[in-house]
Amino acid sequence: MSIAYKRVLLKLSGEALSAESSIIDYDYIREIGTVVRRCLDEGAEIAVVVGAGNIWRGRQGFDMDRVRADQMGMLATVINSLAIQDAFIAEGVETVVMSAVEMNTFADQYTQRDAVKALESGKVVVFGAGTGNPFFSTDTGAVLRACEIGADAILMAKSIDGVYTADPKKDPEAKKLSETTYDYILENQLGVIDMTAASLARDNDIKLCLFGLDKAENIYKVITGEHSGTVITK
Repeated sequence: MSIAYKRVLLKLSGEALSAESSIIDYDYIREIGTVVRRCLDEGAEIAVVVGAGNIWRGRQGFDMDRVRADQMGMLATVINSLAIQDAFIAEGVETVVMSAVEMNTFADQYTQRDAVKALESGKVVVFGAGTGNPFFSTDTGAVLRACEIGADAILMAKSIDGVYTADPKKDPEAKKLSETTYDYILENQLGVIDMTAASLARDNDIKLCLFGLDKAENIYKVITGEHSGTVITK
């Protein structure tokens, strides 16, 4: 089966990677690694950004300094990034972690040039520490990195299986959309992706495929153009 997108930025929800008894479901991450290896074998180039909802979100620190709370969230993404690296390597996928903030003991320093070079050589690149700045979500970090590496699309894997007209947990009448635009998301303030991320993706005219990570196989389906999530375009 041929791939629909050559170079992609895969955004993984931290919450979707957690288990009931652990903050990280290592077996499931290895399963994702198996699927990623199949995608690479088909000729895809894959970069990854992972959230930290399974460990810490900056907005959890209600009484904390916001900058410090967000810094904790950035560090949590590095923990998840290292777990992904280890699981992917165990599945035969050469993987490097690049951090937006300097921590050379654990990860390479991110540069656009080195990231593209690694992708072209067949490695998976995991971007840790978000944008390196507070007040920006990992959704926004994913869009930023996708723009920088020239990704054909952003594959956003979340705990929800697509974009709905309203929050399906609160509104039983909410309908799932197979296609929509960034303007629709922004005008209706749909919280399925961060508003800053939606604006950045729209302004740079990059396609985003949002889908559920309940099955690792969904990643392969999206990258080959067959999935049941939501495609968001300009």
